[in-house]
Amino acid sequence: MTASDQATLAFYSAEATAYATRGKTANLRRLSGFMAALPRSGKVLELGCGSGHDSQAMIASGFDVTPTDGTPELAREAERLLGRPVRVLLFHDLDARDAYDGVWASACLLHVPRAELAGVLARIHAALKPGGMFYASFKKGEEDGRDSLDRYFNYPSIEWLKDAYGQRPWRSLEIEESRSGRGYNGETADWLHVTAKKAA
Repeated sequence: MTASDQATLAFYSAEATAYATRGKTANLRRLSGFMAALPRSGKVLELGCGSGHDSQAMIASGFDVTPTDGTPELAREAERLLGRPVRVLLFHDLDARDAYDGVWASACLLHVPRAELAGVLARIHAALKPGGMFYASFKKGEEDGRDSLDRYFNYPSIEWLKDAYGQRPWRSLEIEESRSGRGYNGETADWLHVTAKKAA
């Protein structure tokens, strides 16, 4: 595996229109805190942008946003909303260096195979400018597996995530737990929200 799961990518390719138009809006509570920690008009990379609503909210707030997604079909859906190109980017292909003030990865890195997550986090760390902010969210669990739609999830615990993130020198690392509503497959889940700041 190389930081992606083919069955999961195939799901999002096939379900792109339904997934993007299901009525979900930007997570303004999480986004507001993230944006408040960034410099005005800062450069932000969004990984796994899906429908594009989070990128839309950041663009409206004056940030220089680069939206990306791992499937061409979802990228096209986001382009329709944003009115701008959306790059097709798999996590393991990220090769930027000291380029972004922030990286936003809401509910997407949870699909990275466990053995590959530390490597993806290293790429994100490298892509951030010194002092840059990084947000990601994961479905909490104890071992990886698949949901009822055959999507792969790494389902980390707090301690497992701390270990994965701990392989990079972050200035700060905060993990918050929350209970979410129903997901795309109708199931509820506990979530882990990770905010990290790269050392200056």
